[in-house]
Amino acid sequence: MKLFDSHCHVNDKIYTGDMDQVMLRAAAAGVQGLMIVGIDGPTSAQALSLARKHTGKDIFCAASVGVHPHDASACTEKIIDELTALAKNSEVRAWGETGLDFNRMFSPQEAQEKWFIRQLEAADALNLPLIFHERDSKGRFFEILKAHYGQAGRSGVVHCFSGTRKEMDAYLKLGLHIGVTGIVTIQSRGKELRELVVHIPLDRLLIETDAPYLTPAPEKNQTRRNEPAFVRSVLMKLAEIRKTDPETLAQIVWDNTCRLFTIFQESII
Repeated sequence: MKLFDSHCHVNDKIYTGDMDQVMLRAAAAGVQGLMIVGIDGPTSAQALSLARKHTGKDIFCAASVGVHPHDASACTEKIIDELTALAKNSEVRAWGETGLDFNRMFSPQEAQEKWFIRQLEAADALNLPLIFHERDSKGRFFEILKAHYGQAGRSGVVHCFSGTRKEMDAYLKLGLHIGVTGIVTIQSRGKELRELVVHIPLDRLLIETDAPYLTPAPEKNQTRRNEPAFVRSVLMKLAEIRKTDPETLAQIVWDNTCRLFTIFQESII
């Protein structure tokens, strides 16, 4: 069974002391693919560096570049230019994490929307799929997507999906994938998500850790820090919910991820 963690932040400083061990544990758990996600200029550069360093015979690492909505107020055209230059490297297979987050409002709404739209334009110019973040945007995220993203041929994923059935169906209608995290394993918090995941078309389903956050329930009692190896628990819970053979589901999700991020089998050592 081979697994692809479609969204992780192993470029976070929390992994500095044991990155090699994290990668070894991932490979031992069957994780053969990682998407290392940038959230600003420095972490995007780190994602690219880590993807280059850790791709080997046991694991394939890709990178994304982008500015998270929390950091939108610090974004500039210079940063977009720097990210665009990074994105021209072959290891970069997506733009993001970008979107809207009106929950904590670390950046004003105006700044979030301005730089979200600008990043949609940048990704479009590069023909890159997008990794989207949405939280409590009260429909504004979808409004912007519909106005600026809905053209044929574009692709992306709403990562760490935690919305309603109506929102999910709207994203699917736009052609987006849905990323499922360890929340699905958590008894109380994951109840609504477990009810929704059965309605995600199999060809639009991705799994992710969002590491170091959102540690799945089986590992949560042992460690607070999530890591790519734990994406296996997400897959196993989804297979249980959907009453699907885990190996069959893992292969489907692997194929979905490679197709979205334009990762060909010959790229994987």
